[in-house]
Amino acid sequence: MSLNVFQKALVGFFILLMGFWVMIFIQGTKDGFNNYLYSFLFGLMPLIAGAISMWRSEVWGGFKSAIGKALFFIGLGIFLWGLGETIWSYYNFFLGIPAPYPSLAEIGFAPSIFFYSLGTIFLAKATGAKFGLRSKAAKIFLILSPIVILVASYYLLVSVARGGILVPSGETPLKLILDIVYPLGGFVGITVAIIVSGLSFKYLGGVYKFDIYSLLFGLVGMFISDVIFSYTTTVGTYYNANLGDLVFGISWFLISFGVLGFYSLKSRGELNKS
Repeated sequence: MSLNVFQKALVGFFILLMGFWVMIFIQGTKDGFNNYLYSFLFGLMPLIAGAISMWRSEVWGGFKSAIGKALFFIGLGIFLWGLGETIWSYYNFFLGIPAPYPSLAEIGFAPSIFFYSLGTIFLAKATGAKFGLRSKAAKIFLILSPIVILVASYYLLVSVARGGILVPSGETPLKLILDIVYPLGGFVGITVAIIVSGLSFKYLGGVYKFDIYSLLFGLVGMFISDVIFSYTTTVGTYYNANLGDLVFGISWFLISFGVLGFYSLKSRGELNKS
């Protein structure tokens, strides 16, 4: 597997970032500059990778091709998430608010789910995933999965974390909505990515399979991260650079690595104008 210059730079940055997290973990700090800095740094990965993905979507035909549209919208989605994390860091560093949730950071976080999920749908279209949805089992999976996630989210975030009280005193209805929407939105991305992964390895000659693997596992990690974040902010145990933020950092590395793999065509025959 050959890496382009952006993927190599990302790997180096990620190694340093993980070393920084280990240092914070050993020190045992839960508040302060280093914790805030870690959150800011892992947010740079989707911010920069998203901008590059949108820019390089033209190599794949831009809006004239399904792959071009997929890369643009996935790029836009992860760029917005990185923007949200930058706003989050502003609250941390300049306003002294360790967990600004909900806040203006949702301007970036909330729409990001829609756009990167839309991007994975275009990727599914490009790889012919629609043919994989004709089976009865696949249709049942798509119908039942969101219901299962809603029930599980309600149980964890309302029955367990809130003691069965839908909106506890001092908590806004907006937080409850976001606590459920974020994991559910992440699951939509996972569902489409799983469908894509099973069909896209033959498409493009399989040369992008590691990039798509990376994207898939990154989306799974995002779902897990969102659940941890929603739970810890509800029970009051969240802090910057906690275990959930570690999973966030790993997830954004994997997603960023995946989209950066499409920086250039690995052979001219791979351009799909569908």
